[in-house]
Amino acid sequence: MGITDSIISTADGLLVASDSGSAEQESLAALCAAGVALGTRTAVHVGLGGLRESVIRAAGGHVVFASIGENALLAIVGDEGLDLAHLRRELPGTVDVLGKLLDGDAPN
Repeated sequence: MGITDSIISTADGLLVASDSGSAEQESLAALCAAGVALGTRTAVHVGLGGLRESVIRAAGGHVVFASIGENALLAIVGDEGLDLAHLRRELPGTVDVLGKLLDGDAPN
């Protein structure tokens, strides 16, 4: 699907888990937390409710941020081949499962 890296971090930017070969994982976690915080405040300010996702489109690909409840977030980095439509279909279910895992409520 074009995904090159993914991380889970706390809402305040501490790295929890990573599927990234980058040495900059901690920096990415902190930047993603800042991005989610900005997106959340913006959505609430304009009356749109809670943030579901935020997408950065860059010359070489994409970064997608998604909140996992109130205490964590998921960041996905993708190359130019990232299928955003497919990712958007799969993201809500993925975030739900991750939230349950982080809360310790996942089925055995």
